[in-house]
Amino acid sequence: MSNEAVTRTRSQTVRRRVLIALTAVAAVAAIVVAAAWVGVSSIVGGVTRVSSSAVFPAEATRPEAVVVHSADDESDHQPLNILVMGTDSRAGVGDEEALTSGEATGQRSDTMMLVNISADRSQVTAISIMRDSWVEIPGYGYNKINAALSFGGTPLAVETVEQLTGARIDHVAVLDFEAVESITEALGGVQVDSPVAFTSRNMKGYSFTKGTNTLSGEAALAFVRERYAFADGDYQRVKNQRALVSGVADALFASASDFDIAAFTAAARAASDNLVVDDGLDIPTLLSLGRSLAAIDRDDVIGITLPSTGTGTSPDGQSIVVLDDTAVAGVVDALHKDDLLEYARAHDLAD
Repeated sequence: MSNEAVTRTRSQTVRRRVLIALTAVAAVAAIVVAAAWVGVSSIVGGVTRVSSSAVFPAEATRPEAVVVHSADDESDHQPLNILVMGTDSRAGVGDEEALTSGEATGQRSDTMMLVNISADRSQVTAISIMRDSWVEIPGYGYNKINAALSFGGTPLAVETVEQLTGARIDHVAVLDFEAVESITEALGGVQVDSPVAFTSRNMKGYSFTKGTNTLSGEAALAFVRERYAFADGDYQRVKNQRALVSGVADALFASASDFDIAAFTAAARAASDNLVVDDGLDIPTLLSLGRSLAAIDRDDVIGITLPSTGTGTSPDGQSIVVLDDTAVAGVVDALHKDDLLEYARAHDLAD
């Protein structure tokens, strides 16, 4: 057999092996997708949903959505903004009347993040808003931002954040802190980096080392709840909260990569049991978002804290966080230009 014939035969063999490999991968992918669909269908069914009319404020009070024209496909796209709030209890949160009035929950949002996804779905920036940030709450004057949920339920919390950031919020998710325990347990623990060693004062009996900590259950909750152990209090706490979110995301990616559907499904189901969302976050929307974010670079997912000048005292004697109006205006402008991640990097805001 000539060298040319041998080369051609080897080339055909390589192509055949590649084809077989791709076929096998496609088959596995199909099975995983099918399993995921069954899991998502059952999981999402457990999430408490409330109508958008109960979640969002009156349209007249809301900012216009940002529209970005894409030269690639000659069409218009919109960034996506999701307001995520964590509370100590979901008592009454699933009730539409409670969401509208806030009276049945009596809860203040212990954690508040505005997750901004760029119009081309290539960048994600999570903006942590300090719970003691001194802001104007529509109809109530100036107060800590975490009081908005208690004063007027989710609609007032949304209106307050929209007024503060100028960004139109598309979806809302309210998460009970019990989810932290159940999700981390379902994943068999998650690895979280702590920049400092500390002992929890809020939840006695838990200590954390500088560097990587594997956290699960109550230990994970103690990690994200602590603020008294730090000189900068809530500033470090919001960083710890984002660090845990990052650890959970990494664990979820790992379970998906290892085809550990059981762990992935258990974690998702644990989240759904403690989650309330607007009815716009349905299965088709979630799957569409998942597909559009599938190729995102891990480095293009960052967290920032809404800029402040430090702590202070309110006129009525409360300890508050004083926002940096100039720096916040820069963030707001970047949101309007759909350029938040690059702005955050340029101004050293990214954690």
